[in-house]
Amino acid sequence: MTEEDDVVSPLHLTAEDRPDQPPVTPGLKDLYRDFEKALLVPLWTRIGDLMPERPQSKAQPHRWEWKALIELAARSGDLVPVGRGGERRAMALANPSLGGRPYATPTLWAAIQYLMPGEDAPEHRHTQNAFRFVVEGEGVWTVVERDPVPMRRGDFLPQAGMNWHAHHNSASEPMAWIDGLDIPFQYDVEAQFFDFGRDELTEEEHATPDRSRSERLWGHPGLVPVSQLGRREGTPLLCYRWADTDAALTDQLELEREGHPGTVAPGHALVRYTNPTTADDVLPTIRAQFHRIVGGAETAPRRETGSSVYQVFDGSGRVTVGDFSWSVRRGDLFVVPSWQPLSIRSEASPSDSDSGALDLFQFSDAPLFTKLNLFRTHIEENA
Repeated sequence: MTEEDDVVSPLHLTAEDRPDQPPVTPGLKDLYRDFEKALLVPLWTRIGDLMPERPQSKAQPHRWEWKALIELAARSGDLVPVGRGGERRAMALANPSLGGRPYATPTLWAAIQYLMPGEDAPEHRHTQNAFRFVVEGEGVWTVVERDPVPMRRGDFLPQAGMNWHAHHNSASEPMAWIDGLDIPFQYDVEAQFFDFGRDELTEEEHATPDRSRSERLWGHPGLVPVSQLGRREGTPLLCYRWADTDAALTDQLELEREGHPGTVAPGHALVRYTNPTTADDVLPTIRAQFHRIVGGAETAPRRETGSSVYQVFDGSGRVTVGDFSWSVRRGDLFVVPSWQPLSIRSEASPSDSDSGALDLFQFSDAPLFTKLNLFRTHIEENA
C-alpha cells in the first residue's frame, strides 16, 4: 500500500456539546475528520474511559453451579475423545460480559476437566502457568516432567509454565477437577508458546505412587533439600496435600478460640500456598489461597485490584459481589472482578461440611499486580 492509497479509518469522532468538551464549531468537526484520517484520538474525548477514577472491570460477577457443570462434563465424557484435537476434555468458564471468550476474568482462565476411566490425556507443555484443584474424587495421576503425582480431594497441584505434563486415570470411575491458568493474560500480551509432546505415556509413568518424587524432596514443612537450593520462579512442589491445608486452618481457629492470634478476622482462617524456594506466591502470575469461615461468621466487604475465582470446597453460604448475591454450596464457582466488593456469610454446619465451616479455594492474578506495583486492597471495616 502506498501513501496515496485511501485508508478506511476505524475511528469515528463526534463533536459533542458538553461542559467538558470544546465548543462545537465547523472547524472542530473538520479537525475531528482529519484526526480520523491521521489515526489520532484526542485524549479530551476519551479520558473518562481511559483513566477512570477507579477500576472499571470488563468482567461481571457470576456464579456457576457445580451440579450443572458436572452433569455437562459427564455428557462430554461420552461424546468427546480426549486425544489429539480434543487434547484436554476441558470446559472453560465464560464470563457473560467478555464477549463469548472462554475467560473467567480478563486475566484468568478456569475450566472443569473430565477424564474417563483408563484414559490418558496426551503430553504437552506451554508458557501458561497452571494448576489443578480437586473438589471431589481420586484415581487420576498428573505426570509432570515424567513424575506421576496423585490427585485427591482437596489437593492443590500447581505447575509452572513450560513443564511437560499429561494425565492418566487409573480408577474405575471418571474424575473431574478444575484447571486454572493465566491464558487470557498471556494471550493479550502476545507472549504464549505451546508444544505438543508424546502421544503415549511409558509404563513407568502409568505407575500409581502414593507420593511423587517432587513431594519426597519438597513436601516437608519448613525443610528444603540442600542439594536443590536456589531460587525458582515456579514452585518445585507439585502437590499441596489437603491434610496439611486442613490442619493449618484447624489450628488457626483453635488458636483463636484459645485467645491467641492466628486468624485474619474473627472466625476466618486463611492460608496461602507458597513457593518453598522463595516464600513468594506459588506461581509467577497466580496466587492461590484457602479460606475457612465458621458458621454464622461474615467477612467485611473487601475490594482488590485484579480478579479472583473462588470454588466452594465444602459447606454453604451467601456470597455478595457488588450488586450480585448468591447462595453457594459445595463445588460452586464464582468470579470477583477487579475492585468489586466481596463479602461472604457462612451458613455451614456439620450437616453439610466435614469441618463444620464454609471452606473456599481462591485463585487470583495478584502476583501480576504486585510486580507492577498496582495491587491495592480496601476493607470496609464498619460495613
